[in-house]
Amino acid sequence: MKRFLRKIVSIGLTFAILFATTSFSADMHFCCNKLVDIAVFGKAKSCDDKVQKSESPSKECSVGAEDCCRNETFSKAGDDNVKKVTAEFSIENYVFLHSFFYTYINRFEGLDKNIVPFVNYDPPWIEKDTLVLHETFLI
Repeated sequence: MKRFLRKIVSIGLTFAILFATTSFSADMHFCCNKLVDIAVFGKAKSCDDKVQKSESPSKECSVGAEDCCRNETFSKAGDDNVKKVTAEFSIENYVFLHSFFYTYINRFEGLDKNIVPFVNYDPPWIEKDTLVLHETFLI
């Protein structure tokens, strides 16, 4: 569970850094204050093909009216001020890391063999099961 949570957090942080450092722009087309089309990688399509054939006497906003349509562009600039991590090791850090790894690597040395001290002994042979014979069971 801990490994799975750690992987999720690391992937989430990776996407956060990727989103923070990239730049993009979105183009939006509005008609009558309603969003008609949005495009991230290109230009948004306008509603010129939806122009009404009949002229309405009212001056309300209608689909295709030229004075009601507008294009907006949203731009997000990428951040290039990401600090790069530099690690400088002094002799004290090197001695500490060397002793730390030496201690924990040698801690598990010799545990790859499975040593069983009673491997040459056979279990006792039971002729009759006395618990079943006397009907005494642990509950």
